[in-house]
Amino acid sequence: MSRDITVGLNAVIVSVREDEPRVLTVTDASELPMLPSGALDPESDRTLELGLRGWVRHQTGRELGYVEQLYTFGDEGRDPRERAGGPRMLSVAYLALTQDLPAEAAGGHWVGCYGFLPWEDWRNERPSVLDDIGQALDAWARQARSGAERERRAERTEICFGLGGAGWDGYRVLERYELLYGAGLTYESWVDKGREPPASARLFGKPMAHDHRRILATGLARLRGKLRYRPLVFELIEDQFTLAQLQRVVEALAGLRLHTQNFRRLVERGGLVEKTGRIDTRTGGRPAELFRFRREVLRERRAPGVGALSPRGR
Repeated sequence: MSRDITVGLNAVIVSVREDEPRVLTVTDASELPMLPSGALDPESDRTLELGLRGWVRHQTGRELGYVEQLYTFGDEGRDPRERAGGPRMLSVAYLALTQDLPAEAAGGHWVGCYGFLPWEDWRNERPSVLDDIGQALDAWARQARSGAERERRAERTEICFGLGGAGWDGYRVLERYELLYGAGLTYESWVDKGREPPASARLFGKPMAHDHRRILATGLARLRGKLRYRPLVFELIEDQFTLAQLQRVVEALAGLRLHTQNFRRLVERGGLVEKTGRIDTRTGGRPAELFRFRREVLRERRAPGVGALSPRGR
């Protein structure tokens, strides 16, 4: 017997406000935040992207700017409606970047990304939550049934979270979330098994509905990776900006503090920006030069991004 399939569209809509990366969320019946989503209408949606843009326009009254397809999520049981006997739920997720997208019309909220993934923000040095995560994952590793499995779990923990002398890799966002999920250290991993977590359970990060935190982690990983070779950061900043403002946006997305002189040398010598001849007097201190994105770099370089990101002082 064939089984019905429903195709949904999800959007990881990211903006940087007050030097914080934020994602647009709405609330489902469980009161948990979720990513904006809507069903594909096979009769009227000529393409998936047009369908996505259409319901975002309907919900917010605004047009999305930069959009790219992220991934298709279709694990069995990923949606409670499916677990209750409904159709198989597939979701095509998109990453969207915007400078300003009011959410009032949809009843949505801009929420800080690092509330859901607090171990990803290293701008104020090493996150303290990593100590608790390390202890919880060590206990999980010791529960393995064989020595080989214990070693495999311990190695995966060290590589993903930069523990035991392993270096931190800012691009392993999804791998870190999936490790915590698999170890039963997220709220979602309990709910997906049909159980409420006990009060004694060690859970990390704010939960989201369904598998939307996995989708968010996938979007943040994609965004961090593309910073290296695509000028996506300029989709999130005004047309004219100071180099300090540009650096803070990149730092917010990367979750790292960057060496100021190295960053400025990279964006200027790489031809990413050009001077406007104007001065910003609103900085609260010494007036700063205003720059703009130099679009000619798209023709001149195959990979016009900000390069591999190294934290300040390392």
